[in-house]
Amino acid sequence: MAGSREDALDDTTISERLAAELPAWTYEDGWIRRTYKTAGWKSTLMVINTVGHLAEAAWHHPDLTASYAWVEVRLMNHAAKGITDKDFALAKKIEEVVGWQPGTEGQGLEGTPTDARFAYIKYDK
Repeated sequence: MAGSREDALDDTTISERLAAELPAWTYEDGWIRRTYKTAGWKSTLMVINTVGHLAEAAWHHPDLTASYAWVEVRLMNHAAKGITDKDFALAKKIEEVVGWQPGTEGQGLEGTPTDARFAYIKYDK
């Protein structure tokens, strides 16, 4: 199920696209990366599993580092030895799903309570 090899994007293109498309992500040491802050270990595991599901479905796998209350996601296309469109596509999907705040959409889903016993992601907004 291997796809065709993609060309790595240049540093300027990566920086411009991150600013325009994924402002919470950074480019450092050859990776695009994002750290998600969580309310604790249970939430951290849920983020890891969510990212894992999306990565496996996409067949494009990030490197993850985790601690009690955070998960760092790092993406780089190993075959291309750099950042490609695949990295941006998966980062956008991760951002969309992990950053989803149903309580702000007004569609009947109230979102995670603010009570510390039920806290989940520490949203940027």
